[in-house]
Amino acid sequence: MEGRKDTKLLHRLLRFLLGAAALLPLPILHAVGSVLGWTIYALSPAYRRSLEANLRQAGIADAGVRREAIASAGKLLAEVPALWFRRHEAVERLVRRVEGAEPAYAARDRGEPILFLTPHMGAFEITAQYAARHTPITVLYRPPKIAALDPLMREGRGRARLRLVPADVTGVRELFAALRRREAVGFLPDQVPSEGEGEWADFFGRPAYTMTLAAKLAERRGIACFLAYARRLPMGRGFEIVLKKYPDKQPGETSVRRLNRAIEDLVRECPGQYLWSYNRYKVPKGQAAKTPVP
Repeated sequence: MEGRKDTKLLHRLLRFLLGAAALLPLPILHAVGSVLGWTIYALSPAYRRSLEANLRQAGIADAGVRREAIASAGKLLAEVPALWFRRHEAVERLVRRVEGAEPAYAARDRGEPILFLTPHMGAFEITAQYAARHTPITVLYRPPKIAALDPLMREGRGRARLRLVPADVTGVRELFAALRRREAVGFLPDQVPSEGEGEWADFFGRPAYTMTLAAKLAERRGIACFLAYARRLPMGRGFEIVLKKYPDKQPGETSVRRLNRAIEDLVRECPGQYLWSYNRYKVPKGQAAKTPVP
């Protein structure tokens, strides 16, 4: 009983703080986020090693990209209050431009179900919200480990015509139901899946355990598949949403390698805004690691 009261109290406190932060202008949030990103980088050796190692693995040595990646990780955290707790219309106004949306609109008008794959890149919190203004969308999400954060996450991400479902058997069923209704669905395709839910495929030259659900859905006939991300504009001026058609399969290419190649190509367009600190090469519990071929 006491633990339940503590959880409710923590939830109320976090909701108040996030709501207050949401009132700040985006340029201030991004400025604070940049400082936060550099602070985490300076204080956490493990975080620093992970970010640097992933940049090296991708062959990225540009100092400017590295600086932007460090700052962008902090901006990702700092912009959450605005994207979660401002009115939907106010969040939509932060999108200044949209690139490549015409094929997605055409697929919607033809009545085709749409699959949006949004990697850990840019302001991925805003992409599903923007899509929901144009079509109903069901989004898979992974509940946070801290119980008090789950209702905040559901409140912040859930909008009219945007339905959140957990990344479990029940959620996957609802995802397929949305596709049968010829609606849009979306999730993070570069999130490390649980044991038994993925296959090993190279990601920037190193084996990464990759979800088969995203890869197989992207190859289904009758589903229009797009990669999407929201690029942060300089000085907190807002975001530009970019959509790319899913690339054709290459000869001899597996579905999971095709997915990772598509994400690699997207990341190369805007490498400074990919979340390089994310442990993409994590080995799920119970899954044997794959040794790279020399």
